Amino acid sequence: MKITRTVKQILSWYESDNPGTKANLARILMTGKLGGTGKLVILPVDQGFEHGPARSFAPNPPAYDPHYHFQLAIDAGLNAFATPLGMIEAGAATFAGQIPLIMKVNSSNSLASAKDQAITGSVADALRLGCSAIGFTIYPGSEYCFEMMEEIRDLAEEAKSVGLAVVVWSYPRGGSLSKEGETAMDICAYAAHMAALLGAHIIKVKLPTDFLEQPEAKKVYEKQGIDLSTQAARVKHVMQSAFHGRRIVVFSGGAAKGADSVFEDARAIRDGGGNGSIIGRNTFQRPREEAIAMLNSIIRIYQGKE
Repeated sequence: MKITRTVKQILSWYESDNPGTKANLARILMTGKLGGTGKLVILPVDQGFEHGPARSFAPNPPAYDPHYHFQLAIDAGLNAFATPLGMIEAGAATFAGQIPLIMKVNSSNSLASAKDQAITGSVADALRLGCSAIGFTIYPGSEYCFEMMEEIRDLAEEAKSVGLAVVVWSYPRGGSLSKEGETAMDICAYAAHMAALLGAHIIKVKLPTDFLEQPEAKKVYEKQGIDLSTQAARVKHVMQSAFHGRRIVVFSGGAAKGADSVFEDARAIRDGGGNGSIIGRNTFQRPREEAIAMLNSIIRIYQGKE
């Protein structure tokens, strides 16, 4: 595997990591149609845990089969496939070595009211199944946020010690946050910064709106004239908050929506200097050929071709 100059530069930002972790980051960055560009499109399939099987897969019944998602990610030329333990176990041998895997090691479910997640996988599981990274969700603002941060601190230390990369989903919610505040500009930037400070190699956040949640932060944004006027400008500010762009940041595809909105988001991420998209329901809930066509268009956007 030849590593491009762009990927070498990205790897240089992770100054404390061992060769194993950098090799796994390189595998993710060099795989698929965007390999070597520094841009990423990742397929996440943890929605069955989070929302239930019918809400996740009934719109496209073949997606009930774990193999469907492995094959979709491979055939679409994506950088990686992220999913919990059981789904990886269901396809680990068939698809071994064909696409980098990110094991989601904590999960929640829609039956619980607590803004928390259970540990559902381990670093040992990730190694056993040939994964390149572990993934973990934190909920900044939740009454459980400090416990979650302590959990990822321990898991990240273990993962890095054996050469795995660490992906952090940083989704503010709970506590005194309003619903609108969960995707506010100041809150999304704060979430990305916290994930970077926790040692994440790859950070996943939601696309921010131009709303400002915290009164004290609002004063600073207004005084300093921070540009919130376009989605690209807001992405640029999130990247600035992730160590001035020295950490990989991918943005959530969010709830199912029209193709034009998905493409508009991808262009804003590209133009704002974001590293890419981690997009699940907007692809696997569509028929396979439609999903592949959508992913091809997203990839072409990140290549600067659309």
